Amino acid sequence: MKKKRLIARTIILLVLVLAVGYTLYANLTKEDDSTVEIGKEAPDFVLSDREGNKHQLSDYKGKGVFLNFWATWCGPCEREMPHIDNQYKQFKDKRVEVLTVDVGESKIAVDKFVERHNLTFPVMIDEDGQVQAAYGIGQLPITFLIDEEGKVVRSYTGELTEDKVKRFMEEIKP
Repeated sequence: MKKKRLIARTIILLVLVLAVGYTLYANLTKEDDSTVEIGKEAPDFVLSDREGNKHQLSDYKGKGVFLNFWATWCGPCEREMPHIDNQYKQFKDKRVEVLTVDVGESKIAVDKFVERHNLTFPVMIDEDGQVQAAYGIGQLPITFLIDEEGKVVRSYTGELTEDKVKRFMEEIKP
């Protein structure tokens, strides 16, 4: 009986070691999924906002685009949203657009979040994760600055301050 338990435990331990080893190997050798390169054209996409209006990134050529990926459960995302909205109000008449993409949460959760923070910029939900995959989204929040030619000029991962949002919008203002 003790021998059978020892064999079973050894097999379980061996399977766990193999699983951990494979996971480490896969993570260390995987290629970067992101197709976003600074100086290159931003991956195009079409998403609908909460009101059903379609937004295609390529339609915004001629304007700077502040593209932000976020989630309702992300504390830094929540703290930066009022800053983004304040600066959106300052820059929307200066040919700078804000597009925000929630990373696949329910419409109800996103609607509650938007209403709680009185956000005025377009908010879209990437329900199937295709836009996230195209941009190689991992950690949130992440912001991409896209110039009037549709090229990515910067990406920034982490919480934005009001001053940083303003500087970034100045940077992409045509």
